[in-house]
Amino acid sequence: MTANSYARSIELPTERIFRNLKHARRFAIDIGGSLAKLSYCSTVSRRTSKVFDEPEQDDGSHIYNISETDEVIVRLHFVKFETKYIETCLDFIQGNLIQSKDFMKDKCIKATGGGAYKYKDLITSKLGVQVDKEDEMDCLISGCNFLLKNIPDESFGYQRHGSPDYKFQGVSTDIFPYLLVNIGSGVSLIKVESENKFERIGGTSTGGGTFWGLGSLLTEAKSFDELVELAERGDHRSVDMLVKDIYGGAYTSIGLPGDIIASSFGKAARSPKDKSPKSFKEEDLARSLLLSISNDIGQIAYLHAKIHNLKKIYFGGYFIRGHPMTMHTITFAINYWSKKEIQALFLRHEGYLGAIGAFLKGEEEEDTERYSWGEHYAGSSGLVSPKQKNFDIAMSRSSPFDHLEIDRLERPLLPCTLLLDVNSYYPDTVDLTKDAEAREYWLECFSQGAEKSKLQAIKSQPSSPDAVERAEKFKSRYLDRLSVLKTNPCCFGSLNVRTLLDTSSQFLSELEFTDPFSQQKQFENEQALKSLESHLKHLDSLSWDDRQLALAKGLLAGNVFDWGAMEVRKIMETQDFGFADAQDKLQERPWLFDDFDLWKARLSRSPPHKCAAIFCDNSGADIILGVIPLTRELLSRGTNVILCANSRPTLNDVTFSELQLITKHVAAISGEINQALTEGRLLVMESGQGSPCLNLRLIDQSLVDTIKTMETDLIIIEGMGRAIHTNFHAAFSCDCLKVAVIKNRWLANRFGGDMFNVMFKYERARRVSASKAS
Repeated sequence: MTANSYARSIELPTERIFRNLKHARRFAIDIGGSLAKLSYCSTVSRRTSKVFDEPEQDDGSHIYNISETDEVIVRLHFVKFETKYIETCLDFIQGNLIQSKDFMKDKCIKATGGGAYKYKDLITSKLGVQVDKEDEMDCLISGCNFLLKNIPDESFGYQRHGSPDYKFQGVSTDIFPYLLVNIGSGVSLIKVESENKFERIGGTSTGGGTFWGLGSLLTEAKSFDELVELAERGDHRSVDMLVKDIYGGAYTSIGLPGDIIASSFGKAARSPKDKSPKSFKEEDLARSLLLSISNDIGQIAYLHAKIHNLKKIYFGGYFIRGHPMTMHTITFAINYWSKKEIQALFLRHEGYLGAIGAFLKGEEEEDTERYSWGEHYAGSSGLVSPKQKNFDIAMSRSSPFDHLEIDRLERPLLPCTLLLDVNSYYPDTVDLTKDAEAREYWLECFSQGAEKSKLQAIKSQPSSPDAVERAEKFKSRYLDRLSVLKTNPCCFGSLNVRTLLDTSSQFLSELEFTDPFSQQKQFENEQALKSLESHLKHLDSLSWDDRQLALAKGLLAGNVFDWGAMEVRKIMETQDFGFADAQDKLQERPWLFDDFDLWKARLSRSPPHKCAAIFCDNSGADIILGVIPLTRELLSRGTNVILCANSRPTLNDVTFSELQLITKHVAAISGEINQALTEGRLLVMESGQGSPCLNLRLIDQSLVDTIKTMETDLIIIEGMGRAIHTNFHAAFSCDCLKVAVIKNRWLANRFGGDMFNVMFKYERARRVSASKAS
């Protein structure tokens, strides 16, 4: 095949298509007949803030020092494009990656898909690498397992005209067994029992190729996507013979409704007596053909799932590719044949399964199981809206390229063992894909807040010559994303306040604003430490009853200092606002959610808890004047304490590295804290999170192990993001205290309260029901 036979009709915008390509270290490619998927691993270097103990100046004016340092993360990139552009893409890689003739010498690229054979020579000649072909089915399963285990909301059910259309399944630690139905030209049904055990248990030659082939004979459609679009507009009832066409209505004695298809294309049949051919609309023929093939695939899939006792069926392949019409017909077929006992499930990134699997083959020596992985929303394309009328996968976005980026987290993350039932745990309180009023409010709220985030980013880097330019890019890109989510809420999985906050942090980090509040946090920590000694003396002067209430109010007052709450931010920017002022802002008792008396009764009448895990929120007054005094009180009762702080910075939340240094200074003030640190009764640990919210499905493995080892029987979650936006409904197998000040008027009104109303929820340990335990 000559070079001229490949399409070269596309210009590649370098930094937005193959991002971080110059730092790529390993490649894999999945080449299909229509679409190719290139995967590569790159290192992403960016400037970030680091806190450390030795001040650069000798005057000791700061409790810790902040400096800029380089941070390197590992990121997986997956780029999907039409196969006809493959030579142009290889030319681009050659020109932007290969630094010398010897750069790619002895290197290998993993390849799968039918094109691994067809384009082998082209890849070798362009890049000078060996092509190592991997088994397509093996790669498919490896990629599917990886996504189901690591990417939240990867799988979803589809309900046409639902509210919402997509119902996401979250992430589960128990993904096996399942049935994967891969619908390409033909159909393969694969039973997957474990990471390395799977078998093809069935299939059919009637698949996507059949639909495309017969559709080409029956219509003038020029492409697969055009044929699906044609079917979307059609009415199969003019072509198909229904039960009511035969019996005049439903055949009730055998349970057949009248509108069920009795014979696909039945009305197109002609007897010898018919002198003139019947005329059918192309769109009706396409609709009938799509339903016929989908119904057969659905029945075959259901029967195999039934035979092998499989409860989960995932559908993927070129036939699906996020097409609302094909997902609808497959879903209908599974619902009908299984009587809604089994749900048809689809994958947000099903087009990347082979590429991910091929890449993982090349990464086996690096042991990918040692790490956890997270979707990088700021660099990924989302699902196309099902309400988009002209549904063309290649042209549905501004570019014919589709992206997925996944970041490697250096430490494994596991579910918190204190959850009552991890499989039913859903962290987010409100699903914005379902609640239109809340969605409209929060999208507008974050849109209005983008300007403040931009200004804070600029303020955090006063000596950087390009800070303003980068901050403007952040605002533009984040507002663009919010605009996309406004029209297509399901674009990146479940939409909630947590993902909106996390996406903002990702866009900031992309533009090297990894910790915009670092100096503000340092200032507030230093100011709070100056007040700690007198605050502790005041608490010690109180009676036991009065001290418990003062500790609760102190925890709440500290929580007011939240730079992520816009209305509080306005107060702190325009007023001299201190800890006493925050206490005065608090709602008088009885609070909006008031279990304080139950909490005090538990402390006075029962034995002390063995260990408390406290998930901390903000820096400054929150951690030092709110959490630390409560920690000291629990320690005095004989309860061990684990202070859990974010691993990565976000807003003004305290981080693990900051909290380590803060507790060192606190220990110099409080003998009880110092002794507990020395004895190992007080631990500071990282949560594995980098969000103002808290997803207890994914916390640091070391923290999970320590929670077990120390027999933790009390969990305290503080802050609006961690205890209201997330975990408001979370159930635990141990005692739980959820504490927050509601610092958003709209949200407070939704709860039937007002600004600065208080949530102090104490919940006793629950037991797993017998049905769930079994």
